[in-house]
Amino acid sequence: MNPPPTNAFQLHLTVTDNDIDALQHVSNVTVVRWFSRAAWHHSKHLGYDEDAYHTIGSWFVVKRHEIDYHQSAVLGDELTLYTWPSSIKKVSAERRYQLIRNADNAPIADGLTVWAYVDADTQRPKRIPPEVADTFDPAKWT
Repeated sequence: MNPPPTNAFQLHLTVTDNDIDALQHVSNVTVVRWFSRAAWHHSKHLGYDEDAYHTIGSWFVVKRHEIDYHQSAVLGDELTLYTWPSSIKKVSAERRYQLIRNADNAPIADGLTVWAYVDADTQRPKRIPPEVADTFDPAKWT
């Protein structure tokens, strides 16, 4: 696993009781939720919040998640989740993630989300506008 780009967006997390499953480690559902939260915070950080997407009448929706788990995270672990755009096409984009435990720099999980860009009214695929494509240009995260 390669390290994340130095300018990857970072979301700092502390594992709470709500994140733990019956096996006493972070549940896979929590990791998906964290990935989605990091993507959303990064989008807002870049100027594309809910109002911006409503103004342009289109937005990204999840098409697919892929996650590889390497180690467990447990109650109280402090983690950093890195995310960055990794690919952009006409009507879709990909985003990568790395979840690291801060105490020992151990990889917890890494993943990929494929996002479809859709019209707000029809929910059908729509070409990503040039200004959106430029904002999420993967070349900016190398």
